Amino acid sequence: MAAAFVVVPQWQGSPSSRAMRLAEGAAAIREDLPAATTREVAVPLEAGDEQGTGIARFSSLQLVRERLRDTLGELDDVAVVIGGDCGVSSAAVAHAVDRRGDLALIWFDAHPDLNSAESSPSGAYGGMVLRSILDDELVASGRVMLAGARSWDPGEEAFAAEAGIRSFSVEELGGHAALVDAVAETGAQSVYLHIDLDVLDPGELLGLLEPEPFGLSGAGLVAAIKALRARFELAGATIASYAPANAEDAGEDAPTILRVIAALGLNA
Repeated sequence: MAAAFVVVPQWQGSPSSRAMRLAEGAAAIREDLPAATTREVAVPLEAGDEQGTGIARFSSLQLVRERLRDTLGELDDVAVVIGGDCGVSSAAVAHAVDRRGDLALIWFDAHPDLNSAESSPSGAYGGMVLRSILDDELVASGRVMLAGARSWDPGEEAFAAEAGIRSFSVEELGGHAALVDAVAETGAQSVYLHIDLDVLDPGELLGLLEPEPFGLSGAGLVAAIKALRARFELAGATIASYAPANAEDAGEDAPTILRVIAALGLNA
């Protein structure tokens, strides 16, 4: 299956004071991608403003969303979107749903990203993006699987319980069968994989803005992706939240990130 890479060095959706490192992380990943099949979406320099939405930096986020949507619309191949913060998955999932409406959404992330503008402690869109995907009815809650989430806000826990969203702990992901079987039970023929790299244990990757202990190993994440790909077609993927502090860290992390990309099983 052919793939196109779309690099989106967005940082405005992150709550971190070091959010600009996300743009540097996207650039570091781009260096290892095939130039012929890689595009980049321009991200404004300015932070942007809320515009009464309750979402920090909303104006810049909306501009990037429109630019990403337009870029994805020009592609015939499966798109792998390289963030930037997790907010890039909003337009990416919408594009995949337009192409393959039968998909299930697997959310590999230490954080469930299920806050609303009202419940969010920070107002950062990166912590709301999965909620917005569900609120926009892009994917039914029964076809969303959280994988590796271990840092929840109270509002997120309440919403997940009410919506009936299934969550698989790091331990439950160890054998992969439970996750794969749960996706199969939804009747979905394809999957969209959102991979926030903070799903990994901090000992596995240096370039994490918000590291959470007791995460997946690199080998465990790769194995889970391969197990899903062995059963389902890939509708698209996001790799987000890479934020190395320097070039040395990026060089040390590169093999792990490249193994994750390779596990998607795509021809670039």
